[in-house]
Amino acid sequence: MGVKARLPSYELGFYALALTCAVLYSGSGIFEASRDSMNRKAFRDGIKPGWHYFGRKMDMADFEWVMWFTSFRNFIIFALSGHILFAKICSMIMPQHRAVVYMLYGLLSVLGSMGLSYLMIILSHCIVLYSVSLVKHKWLCYVAGLCSLASFKLEPFSSWQSGFVTETFHLQDVLFYGGSGFTIMRCMSFALESCERKEGFFSIFDLLKYNFYLPFFFFGPIMTFDQFYAQVSTRELRRKDDEMRNIRVHAVLNVGAIIAVDVFFHFFYILTLPSDLKFVNRLSDWSLAGLAYSNLVYDWVKAAVMFGVINTIARLDHLDPPQPPKCITMLYVFAETHFDRGINDWLCKYVYDHIGENHDNVVKELMATISTFAITTLWLGPCEIVYIWSVFNCFGLNFELWVQKFFQREPFAKMEAKMSAAMSRRIRAVFGAANFWAIVLYNILALNSLEFALLVTKRLLLTGFPVSTLSIWFITYCGVQLIKEHERFLAIEEEKCDKAKQE
Repeated sequence: MGVKARLPSYELGFYALALTCAVLYSGSGIFEASRDSMNRKAFRDGIKPGWHYFGRKMDMADFEWVMWFTSFRNFIIFALSGHILFAKICSMIMPQHRAVVYMLYGLLSVLGSMGLSYLMIILSHCIVLYSVSLVKHKWLCYVAGLCSLASFKLEPFSSWQSGFVTETFHLQDVLFYGGSGFTIMRCMSFALESCERKEGFFSIFDLLKYNFYLPFFFFGPIMTFDQFYAQVSTRELRRKDDEMRNIRVHAVLNVGAIIAVDVFFHFFYILTLPSDLKFVNRLSDWSLAGLAYSNLVYDWVKAAVMFGVINTIARLDHLDPPQPPKCITMLYVFAETHFDRGINDWLCKYVYDHIGENHDNVVKELMATISTFAITTLWLGPCEIVYIWSVFNCFGLNFELWVQKFFQREPFAKMEAKMSAAMSRRIRAVFGAANFWAIVLYNILALNSLEFALLVTKRLLLTGFPVSTLSIWFITYCGVQLIKEHERFLAIEEEKCDKAKQE
């Protein structure tokens, strides 16, 4: 049935009311748990002094978030401010050479922050993969690229390379692995796009301009080479209507999100609470479900803030970077689940869509997902928890197709054809609600811990059955219906825009 199936307004209003009440009830439980555990000895490492005038401490358990706004803050402000300044001057004086200016500034920034040895390591990998691209054999580019990536992710090669870099500040490890990992993925994109080029070769300077664009260098997102090359090669720099207004709006939203997270961390200790399983086990099933869901939402917000800031700078440079990830609240399909749209676009273009083609063949889909998650596992750094996360998400992606194929068979296809569009939407939302929680449970494996994921699964499916299981499933069903209504609205608006263009 189509996405435009409509439900009565009173039904949607009931879903919205039920979901709102459930979120408030679950949130109140997490708030009370946070307040009662503020002075627990087990939480001393995660909770630090905060707003004394409100009598609240702050959840500081996320190293990455703390890093951005303490020790890494000055480096971010200084380096990116310099990039914006030089980029603006260059775009005004010599826009045809702006990619060269980006490259030079990026090289100097990497040299100044990480040292000559690190820069030589990065350049050596770039030269090797550029040399491989000259052969124009895709399989060789994949092998060389994955071997280079493995050299930064697997021992003893990882320690051997990092040993060349003398530690001068405590964020050097973070920048080392971030910059090197993204460099290899960019070099692979360059090599694969070179294979697609029918005549001639891209130059080594095209690769260096692509790789050393500073806003993307250390933390991404990855923009495939064909898109980057086309956009930086444009000589006439023109802004779209209201483009600067949209850039300012996105910048304000990013600042607002940072402030909101800071406020949230003073009242909800969603990152520190799961570290004490004995305490968490005393929470109600609703609070535990809300805690698991909140961990995913926070990780999405963190990714949205990081990529939002970087994307704002890229748009000032007249680029169209990958969009921030789709909000986890709006997801009930495994195929749309990702926290880094740049990596997702890279994997889809060069692996998942390349092998899976139309994604309607069970065998090809299985091969595509296994290959995709094998590369993702290597990208994240192979370890036990990553293996488990990859297996579960790979299974979830394939299981969606298996269920879809099963219900396309007789007599299910005939039964659905006889139903109204609204009833078909309701039935599909029931399965979507189950899928939503599968996505939550599979991903808190990597975002939190295996023990916490097992505890949540046991409470929601076993000890909480049937009351908690079915009631949470129903509330999730309400949420999925509201998501589907949002998708219906977007589909109608898109159709209107297409008609207007044709006229």
